[in-house]
Amino acid sequence: MEQRPSERTALAPLVLIVALFFLWGVANNLNDVLIPHLKKAFFLTDLQSGLVQMAFYLGYFFLALPASAVMRRYGYKAAVIVGLLLFGLGALLFWPAAEARQYSWFLAALFVLASGLAFLETSANPLITVLGDPAKAEQRLNFAQAFNPLGSITAVVVGRQFILSGVEPTKAEFAAMTPAQLNAFQTAEAHSTQVPYLIIAAVVLAWALLVSLTKFPHQAGRPDPGEDEAGLPAAKAIPALLARPRFVFGVAAQFFYVGAQVGVWSYMIRYAQHELPGLGEKAAAAYLSWSLVGFMAGRFVGTAAMSRVSPSLLMGLFAAVNVGLTLVAALVGGKVGLYALASTSFFMSIMFPTIFAGSLKGLGPLTKTGSSFLVMSIIGGAVLTTLMGAVSDATAIDLAILVPCACFAVVGLFGFTAGRATREDLKAAPAGAH
Repeated sequence: MEQRPSERTALAPLVLIVALFFLWGVANNLNDVLIPHLKKAFFLTDLQSGLVQMAFYLGYFFLALPASAVMRRYGYKAAVIVGLLLFGLGALLFWPAAEARQYSWFLAALFVLASGLAFLETSANPLITVLGDPAKAEQRLNFAQAFNPLGSITAVVVGRQFILSGVEPTKAEFAAMTPAQLNAFQTAEAHSTQVPYLIIAAVVLAWALLVSLTKFPHQAGRPDPGEDEAGLPAAKAIPALLARPRFVFGVAAQFFYVGAQVGVWSYMIRYAQHELPGLGEKAAAAYLSWSLVGFMAGRFVGTAAMSRVSPSLLMGLFAAVNVGLTLVAALVGGKVGLYALASTSFFMSIMFPTIFAGSLKGLGPLTKTGSSFLVMSIIGGAVLTTLMGAVSDATAIDLAILVPCACFAVVGLFGFTAGRATREDLKAAPAGAH
């Protein structure tokens, strides 16, 4: 049977939106390079360097609901364009931040950049589902998500090559530097961020122009009055969502998952250098690169396994494995601990999309607002990474790995209880939500 025009895949818009998954993968994982880099350049503690993720994920937290409001009023395409413009502006702000050599300026740039990503992540996931045949929506979304870890790997490779200098003076060498030499060192370290982020800004702003000039399907534009959530105000949508126990648990699980993922990746270079004394920052970054390759492989393996095993059950099993791996990293340490920590990425791979999809299941007209809450929960990357930094400063970096260990336990509980507590959610659903 011939597909109706509304069910045909809109190829040009699909390519433009799929590329966004790659772009925000780059932005997210460049932070894992920035943390050790800025720690060295500004002589920061682990807690202070963890503020990179705090500034970044606060952008997600504060802009997710505004992104939902823009989608509800103006449509997906408008939200994507706003997101790209903010993304590009944040990347451009790295130039004056490096010139001023002010850590707070870098944090402000990251906040603006992440504000743009909040718009992109809130809009791009559901937008993919309307760009073609509804029966193949999940297949398109899984395909798009495969580009996210590719962006993550690219970020670490680029950061390792062009941001990390490999110059790591000892405390004695720092103490022996003249003020002029110290100033030259800090200037060089700060300036190494400028060109990579300038290139990112140019690509992102060009992408915003392409999206604005490309014709998208009707579903991506301004919604008709009464269509989907256009007639459902947030004042009614939010209480309806909070009345669904499964959705609330999903938001909490996403908070802890993102905290675990960001914490592990943010401190992997730091952990590697602590457990293998004498290991250079570039060599340590190689472990993070391979860990992200495992993340990408895990997404394909996990997606294939879902044809035989319930996605939530599989996620629960993967989370249980990660509880064990993080315990090894925290309590055994050394090369064995580093291999265990790097291996967690493989098992993390399916968690974000599985929690996201499972939490939105059956929400109907509450979907857009529900999506914004799940994006807001990404604040876990800021809160729990900062907590890891505080634990590391108070004890040691290996014991800080107990924080993501506890997070994976929460994710596992969410996965293993997926088949329960649905009756209350169904009773709380508004008319037409199924």
